[in-house]
Amino acid sequence: MKQNDSPAGKNRLEKEKSPYLLQHAENPVDWYPWGEAAFARARAEDRPVFLSIGYATCHWCHVMAHESFEDPAVARLMNETFISVKVDREERPDIDKYYMSVCQMITGSGGWPLTVVMTPDRKPFYAATYLPRESRYGRIGMMDLVPKLGELWKTRRAELNRAASEITDALNREETAGSAGDPGPDLHDRAFENLESLYDRENGGFWTAPKFPMPHHLLFLLRYWSRTKREKALSMTEHTLTAMRLGGIYDHAGGGFHRYATDDRWTVPHFEKMLYDQALLAMAYTEAFQATGNPLFGETARAVLRYVLRDLAAPDGGFCSGEDADSEGEEGRFYLWTYEELMNHFPKEAFDLFVSLFAVEERGNFTDEATGKKRRENILFARRTKDGETPLLRLRGREKQWAETLLDSLRRKREKRERPRRDDKVLTDWNGLMIAALALGGRVFDDHAFTAAARDGAAFILEVLSPAPGVLLHRYREGESAISGLLDDYAFLGWGLLELYETTYDPLYLREAVRFTDTILRDFRDAGRGDFYVNSLESADLPARQKDAADGAMPSGTAVTILNLVRLGLLLGRTDLIDGARGALSALSGTLGRSPVGHTMSLAAMGNLLFPSFQAVVAGRRRNDREVEAFLRPLRSRFLPHGAVLFLSPEKPFRDVSAVAPWLSQMAPPGEGAVLYPCSGGACRLPIRSVPELEAFLEAEGRPGGTSL
Repeated sequence: MKQNDSPAGKNRLEKEKSPYLLQHAENPVDWYPWGEAAFARARAEDRPVFLSIGYATCHWCHVMAHESFEDPAVARLMNETFISVKVDREERPDIDKYYMSVCQMITGSGGWPLTVVMTPDRKPFYAATYLPRESRYGRIGMMDLVPKLGELWKTRRAELNRAASEITDALNREETAGSAGDPGPDLHDRAFENLESLYDRENGGFWTAPKFPMPHHLLFLLRYWSRTKREKALSMTEHTLTAMRLGGIYDHAGGGFHRYATDDRWTVPHFEKMLYDQALLAMAYTEAFQATGNPLFGETARAVLRYVLRDLAAPDGGFCSGEDADSEGEEGRFYLWTYEELMNHFPKEAFDLFVSLFAVEERGNFTDEATGKKRRENILFARRTKDGETPLLRLRGREKQWAETLLDSLRRKREKRERPRRDDKVLTDWNGLMIAALALGGRVFDDHAFTAAARDGAAFILEVLSPAPGVLLHRYREGESAISGLLDDYAFLGWGLLELYETTYDPLYLREAVRFTDTILRDFRDAGRGDFYVNSLESADLPARQKDAADGAMPSGTAVTILNLVRLGLLLGRTDLIDGARGALSALSGTLGRSPVGHTMSLAAMGNLLFPSFQAVVAGRRRNDREVEAFLRPLRSRFLPHGAVLFLSPEKPFRDVSAVAPWLSQMAPPGEGAVLYPCSGGACRLPIRSVPELEAFLEAEGRPGGTSL
């Protein structure tokens, strides 16, 4: 019998805000949300805790829920044996990181749904991912596992406690391990060589199927190419971005990218769409457009951003977390088309063009990942001819416009279908990434809609998820802001605010970025070593405070913090921030040396310390003067990841920037026109007063060079 105060047919999750937890509110399992109440009951009744971690758009989480958590027989066993706890990994990424480390330590792999069984004092002794209801194919099922663990808890408690303590001690040692030193430029070369060895020369991307976009690797390669001019780094990036854009991992009808491809050629996706993927990929495509001028990259970045503004804008403000893979009970149903549907939708001439561009087949080209069965449906991806050509890439002029019109008509037809569920919680860290992507897109593409959306997103976070200056909460949904901010929240929002400053030059964003960075240095830094914890002391409710410098699906919060410290140090002239970045990298030197390819975003940040970087101050009477815009245009169009640009003017709010960056107080805008004050390699140069002079300066800054700061 349930022992909770929820309405009949509901469990304790009914009172939560997380869409994922609410999906389980009617399970017969007596779920608790993470919190002291669950562990207090486990101690009082001397029971182990069954922890299940997932997220709202996770396909295999839905499968395990349907097979086991909705099943009365499984629920009865769980309720008799465990105190069961559900966690949304997106609400509590710190809990997920810690217990995912446990799973990887015990099993050698990880994923979601994540299943962990632990003692009442939160020390784990068993971990797995998806578990079927019945044992099959060598994988134990819930009907066998639950009684077995219950029996072990009763009869072999000492062994379980010893194993749990050993696992926890090992994780604690791992968090504090590492040697300090000064990492050198050879790590960049090693990371590049690692990526080159993992690179799929035929299909682009890294590793084999399943293939993930890994945009932070591409951001690193673009910076490595910018420093060294090694063309292989650029060609790997171009090939990968082109292959993803042409593949089924890209939503050709609606824009945006699916989570990953199940095959080597990027054709068959796992259909969920996540906000952080859109943000990071939009940035990668935008920077690649800056670096190469390839219009395909610019078009793709804009299409991704338009998808986010259209389909992921949250009702109250900010951006939703993602869209599910499933609809109408099937994975990918929203995105798939039968040959007959397409033929009936388009006039014959349009249908013939469409079939020449996309690899649709009368019998279908889509194979279901779960069953391995081919279905009579098609996923859209670019057709390749026998001679290796891609007709989609050859479109020009009116024919290209026609193809875009056909895809848009397909999107509008698709809108009449049942949409995948949208996870409408607003997360500070993911919104920080999206603000960065929109601000960068607004700057590079001169698109005021993107800039306005970035401003609105920042205003929402600062108003609703920042209860005090320099303080952040992690999640907002349905009027409730909750959960103490984690390192990623402060770091990623800082990134977004810095991009927004260099797009608008409003000192508000620079000031807020400084506040949140100061909070990181005060509340998240390991004072003894110089690197950073995932959570602050006030939010630590796990057996150990964690550190996580390795990049995963997103860059690590540590890497982005280092990036922000260097960037702010350059903008504000604050050597203490530069020293903070140096200290963190020194603490991580052993970790970086063991796995450079696992820390490419930290290496990208380190590049601005090891190699020449420049600061530039554009000064003018008014922001919208033609002369000012003429100076800003080449700074925005070029790929300049190693530069930091400020704007100074007697106009409000632009004159207030010197309050944040006192080193500007001696500079004054000219009486007419504009001037650029350049500094490079720790030395300032004579002012630049014409665009040709500026072009020559930027050309020189783009050449490979030696060490800098």
